[in-house]
Amino acid sequence: MKRLKKIIVYPLVLCMLGSFLVLMGCKTDVKKTEEVVGLKMSPNNEGLVLPEGFGVLKVIDSLEKPRHIAVNSKGGIYAKLRKPIDEKGVIYLEDTDGDGLMDKRSGFGNYGGTGIGLDEDYLYTSSYQEVFRYPLGSDGTVVSPTEIDTLVTGLVAGRTHADKPFTLDKNGNIYVNIGAPSNACQVEDRTIGSPAMMPCTILDSAGGIWQFRKDKLMQSYSEGKRYATGLRNVIGLDWNKDIDKLCVTQHGRDMLSTLFPDLYDTKTSAELPAETLYVIEEGDDAGWPYIYYDQNLKAKILAPEYGGDGEKTAGEDAIDPIVAFPAHLAPNALLFYTGDMFPEKYKGGAFIAFHGSWNRAPEKQEGFMVVFVPFKNGQPSGDWEVFADGFAGKDEIASPSEAKHRPTGLAQGPDGSLYVSDDAGGAIFRIMYKG
Repeated sequence: MKRLKKIIVYPLVLCMLGSFLVLMGCKTDVKKTEEVVGLKMSPNNEGLVLPEGFGVLKVIDSLEKPRHIAVNSKGGIYAKLRKPIDEKGVIYLEDTDGDGLMDKRSGFGNYGGTGIGLDEDYLYTSSYQEVFRYPLGSDGTVVSPTEIDTLVTGLVAGRTHADKPFTLDKNGNIYVNIGAPSNACQVEDRTIGSPAMMPCTILDSAGGIWQFRKDKLMQSYSEGKRYATGLRNVIGLDWNKDIDKLCVTQHGRDMLSTLFPDLYDTKTSAELPAETLYVIEEGDDAGWPYIYYDQNLKAKILAPEYGGDGEKTAGEDAIDPIVAFPAHLAPNALLFYTGDMFPEKYKGGAFIAFHGSWNRAPEKQEGFMVVFVPFKNGQPSGDWEVFADGFAGKDEIASPSEAKHRPTGLAQGPDGSLYVSDDAGGAIFRIMYKG
C-alpha cells in the first residue's frame, strides 16, 4: 500500500507544485515545454513526414525563393532571396503576437544570392561576387540597412554555380565557397567531345573554399587564401564546434552518360557520382575535376574527361568523404545541431537539406528532404537517415519544377527548433520536438 501511495500521490503532488510555480511566474522546465507544445502546429504537419514526437509549424509561405536563413536570439528570421524583390534581397521576419507565425516583414539589400549568417555583432550576407556585413543592435536586428561594410569583393561568378554561401569560425575567419563555373572543366562546358583543361585553370580562383577575415574591409583574392580546393560546388557549410573544423557538402558532377555514352548508360549516370560530406583541413584537395567519388565502389574514380573508364581509380592525394549520399540530390544546407530541444541522439549530429535532383532522368527524381547523420567526436557514429520527408508533395517527381517544396536552408532557433527554408513554395518551416 505504501508503494502504491508513492506511485499515485507523489507525481500528483509534483504536478500540482509545477502548476503553482507556473502561476507564480517561476521559470521552470515545465513552463518551457508548455510554451513549445502550446504553439498551434500546422494541420497534418503540412504533409511532412517526421519522426514520432516532432511537429511542424509553417511560419510563413509567401516569400520569393528564400535560400539560406539565420535566426537571431529573439526568434526573428533573416532570409536571403535568390533575387531581390522590390530592391530587397534580404528579408527580416518577426512574430509580433507570439503565435509563432511571422506576421511582420521588412527588407533591404538590392542583390541576390544565397549566403547569410549571424554572430553576436553582425549580420553577414553575400551576393554573387561580394560578402557584406551589417552591425546589429542589442536586440539582434540590423541597426541601419544603409550602414553596410563590404568585406570581400571581386569574386568569380560564372553562369553556373555563382552563389557564395559561407560560414564563420570562432577565430574571426569567414569561409566562402567559390563554385566552379563548370561541370567538369572542359574547354567547352557540357559539350560532347570537348577536351578537358589540363591542368584545370579554373582552380586558381574557383572550385574551392577561400578564407577571409571578418574584421577587414575590401578584401580580394590577394588578401584571402585558398583554404581548400577540388570542390566543384559547395552550398552547405558549417563550422563543427565539437572538433573546431570546417565541414562542407559538395554537389557532384553531372551528365556522365550524355558526355560519354560509350562508358555510362543512363541508369549509371543517374546513380553516379555521390553527393559528399567532407571534414576540411587547410590545404585539402577533394579532387575535382580529375576524380569523382563512387559510393557503390567506395572509391575515387578517374573522371572520363581525364582518361577514366568508370573503373580506374585515382586521386591518391585527394581526401575521402566522411559520408557519401546518392547522386544528384543537391545538398544545399548543412547544420550541426547544438540545441537542447531535440532528443539526445541529435546532439552534435548533422542535418542536411537536399534541394532535389534534376539529372536523374529517365529515373525518377529524388531528394526533396532533410536527412540526419549522427556524430560522435566529430565523426559519423551511424548511418544517415531521412529526418523530414514529403516536401515534394507527391511520390513520383519527373522534374524538380513539379515539387511543392524544395529544402534550401537550415537554421537553429534560440529554443532549439530547426527551421527549414523552401525556395519552390516560398515557405519556412519550424520543426519542434513535442514529446
